[in-house]
Amino acid sequence: MGIAERDQGEDEMRVVHVAPTLFGREGLFGGGERYPLELGRALARHVDCELVTFGQQAHSWSNASGLRIRRLRSITFLGGHPAHPLARGLGRALSGADIVHAHQLRSMPTRMAALHARIRRIPTAVTDHGLGGGNWAGLLPGLFDRFLTVSAYSARELGSPPTRTRVVYGGADPARFSPDPEAPRRGVLFVGRLTPHKGVDRLIEALPEDAELRVVGSTGHDPDPPERDYPQLLRSLASRRRVEFLGAVPDADLPALYRGAQVLVLPSVHVTCYGREIPVSELLGLSCIEAMASGTPVVASSVGGLPEVVDHGVTGFIVEPGNSSELRERLAQILGDRRLAERLGQNARERFLEKFTWEACAERCLSAYSELAES
Repeated sequence: MGIAERDQGEDEMRVVHVAPTLFGREGLFGGGERYPLELGRALARHVDCELVTFGQQAHSWSNASGLRIRRLRSITFLGGHPAHPLARGLGRALSGADIVHAHQLRSMPTRMAALHARIRRIPTAVTDHGLGGGNWAGLLPGLFDRFLTVSAYSARELGSPPTRTRVVYGGADPARFSPDPEAPRRGVLFVGRLTPHKGVDRLIEALPEDAELRVVGSTGHDPDPPERDYPQLLRSLASRRRVEFLGAVPDADLPALYRGAQVLVLPSVHVTCYGREIPVSELLGLSCIEAMASGTPVVASSVGGLPEVVDHGVTGFIVEPGNSSELRERLAQILGDRRLAERLGQNARERFLEKFTWEACAERCLSAYSELAES
């Protein structure tokens, strides 16, 4: 049974989400930024929900879903990192909350929000999106009552207490991301940041002859060479292939790109082309979910939480990370067999509707909030 719609005549749960960076041109185009925004939109249909985030100028507004967004002005950034803004007013923003749900366990706003909530005896939840860093000598996890993880893999990596952990996954909007039977499909699509652990170099190498690849996403935040020059490496590799770099496209253009692709690929790696090991990668893979919602098959590496999203042989294929030959074989298989691609795409849409809508994610979160409210 689904959760009830808002009833303005009853006392309403007030949930405040805290995220270090807003999704979009005034923040970052990343899954860790999109997640709290989309989840907040889904939750706002059922509870009083506000998203507190940080930026150059203070501003407050509401979107069509009813989600209120409050951006606090960042005074400075700890270590110069965009995930560690410091701002006045966070304590006031949390005042009156019934639940504080923070994002990015190790970010400075999450730490400060947890301390403010503890002082006010407000129940706390946290969803991690992979930001590295310390945990205050082991004290940080103790500040949260629930760990609402994006995958079972994420829960294992965090080592969060099983009794306080709920896997809520993530999602996409089934109306916004949907198949169009009349839309022609062509080529391969990648959506994500252009940073070495995404493995786009392996994808370019693996492209079957004459296959088209469209690459969507902004550059990463790699400060030092050679990683800093990864986008230039990709353009060099692409000079002999049919590759188009679209950059950070407007959010409104993404659905058409997904439904117009024959296959989405997320080729993330454990070891980058520069030999750097990536211990934790792809806690969930929102681009895979958005593609599945669009009826598009997915080929993804067997890293992180991706095998929890992509059902091998049913909604797409899981391949060995960094194995260009296997990746090329699976791409050729989908690109060369229309019936197979249609079957995988139909299965992907069905699996998405069963498990990966934002509404389903919101239901799981609200169930966890109710546990906290009753405890």
